[in-house]
Amino acid sequence: MSVQLELHGAVARIVLDRPEALNALDIGALRELREHLVEVRDRREIRTAIITGGGERAFCVGADLKSTRESTASYAEAVFLANEPAADAGLYIRLIDLTDLDLRKPLIAAVNGHCLGGGLELALQCSLRIASANASFGLPEALVGSIPAVSGLHRLLKAVPSAHAMQMALTGQRIDARQAAAIGLVSEVAESQAELSERAFALAERIAAAAPLAIQALQSLSTQTAHLSDHDAQRLAELYWGVLRDTEDRREGRAAFAEKRTPEYKGR
Repeated sequence: MSVQLELHGAVARIVLDRPEALNALDIGALRELREHLVEVRDRREIRTAIITGGGERAFCVGADLKSTRESTASYAEAVFLANEPAADAGLYIRLIDLTDLDLRKPLIAAVNGHCLGGGLELALQCSLRIASANASFGLPEALVGSIPAVSGLHRLLKAVPSAHAMQMALTGQRIDARQAAAIGLVSEVAESQAELSERAFALAERIAAAAPLAIQALQSLSTQTAHLSDHDAQRLAELYWGVLRDTEDRREGRAAFAEKRTPEYKGR
């Protein structure tokens, strides 16, 4: 198995485990990753997941170019296929795009080492990104005659100021963890891989301790309101607030606050 799934109570840990290839994603690894994410999505007891890289050198350096170089079909033949057959016909980039999985639980990217190309595009799809001090980030596609094909530029422009995003994309240059934190690409930098893992679990467990329906509502709002006007975003926020208003968890949260105790949420 190229991608490992570990369960730690309400927290899942997904490890991209091809350290000999700097955790590059071939078709098999991409399918394993998506299968694990579907399990995270569908198992109610899992409330959040951490994605990280095996070994100490890389989070992920993107698609495995050695195994994805040749296409069995022209783009015209592949473009109208569903995701799975399209991937077999050369459009493997569709498997890196997670939007079709409709994930409503937060993902935390714990970036250890190189996070390049499709690896950065994967991390940009996570709700939170933290890094170890040895991490590096880049979109080098222009240097090999291509572009970030999984909305990498689009998501990077949303994550950091445009001047930084465009400089990274146009030059292909890498930035280190401190630079990534300075521009807001990651929220925290840990000094070592052990500290990175510890901090990722601390964040995940804090998320897992919150009301799961509220967390899923926040996750949904974060993706559904980005393109909306303030007026339309407010309407959607009000709708989710109304959905949560009469839940058992909300009553429990208010009671626990009044009684100065830790709430016990059940996701209903």
